[in-house]
Amino acid sequence: MDVPPLPRRLLAELLGSAFLAALVIGSGIAAQTLSPGDVGLELFENAAATAMGLAAIIVMFGPVSGGHFNPVVSLVEAAFGGLSWRDALAYTPAQIAGCVLGAITANGMFALAAVSISTHHRASPAHLFSEVIATAGLLLVISALTRTKRLSAAPAAVGAYIGAAYFFTSSASFANPAITVGRMFSDTFAGIAPASVPGYVVAQLVGGACAILAIRALYPGVTPADAAELLVPHHERAPTDGAGADRAVSQPAIGA
Repeated sequence: MDVPPLPRRLLAELLGSAFLAALVIGSGIAAQTLSPGDVGLELFENAAATAMGLAAIIVMFGPVSGGHFNPVVSLVEAAFGGLSWRDALAYTPAQIAGCVLGAITANGMFALAAVSISTHHRASPAHLFSEVIATAGLLLVISALTRTKRLSAAPAAVGAYIGAAYFFTSSASFANPAITVGRMFSDTFAGIAPASVPGYVVAQLVGGACAILAIRALYPGVTPADAAELLVPHHERAPTDGAGADRAVSQPAIGA
């Protein structure tokens, strides 16, 4: 299967990230409207919609770009050789721009101001620790599926993990720098104040680094070909040396 050109992959990452942000923020707004004053029920509704919707979005865009929608996923894949560093760094602005676009879209769908900067402060030590755990856990789920060749389960498993992490972490599991930035632009249930964003992003990057160490310890045989199949498998045969040896490349195929 040929690797789609980088512009197509970037478009898929931008659109997928936009759908993800619209899903998270829009379901949060709907939950507040439908269940006012009941925070537990609001969170459940938000988590359920996110878990199911994320799985669908990975299926939608995974065959083109890999369905990362998350800079940490892209960077970890690059660290294992499954994605070039150039492409991982190109994915990041597309993912961030997509999440900002998704936030604006969600606000518009509920007749709110297109941009409303969130006042929801979240950066307590417990929240930041939760983001380290949530991000590391997400990457371990993906890596376990990759290593054990159960990639068909990836969309459902990633969605299920994120939905569960809404409840077992105090931060409600952002686990994604791009969605963290995007949620800053909606002063609603799912929003995050700008002052809290840097701490969350650093915690998520720390979680990614911890995941790399854990993956290397748990799965020491992970190869670039394995890494290339995060979340949705997609192969390109490309020479790795002058002898013309082949390798699998993940750039175009693969949570929130």
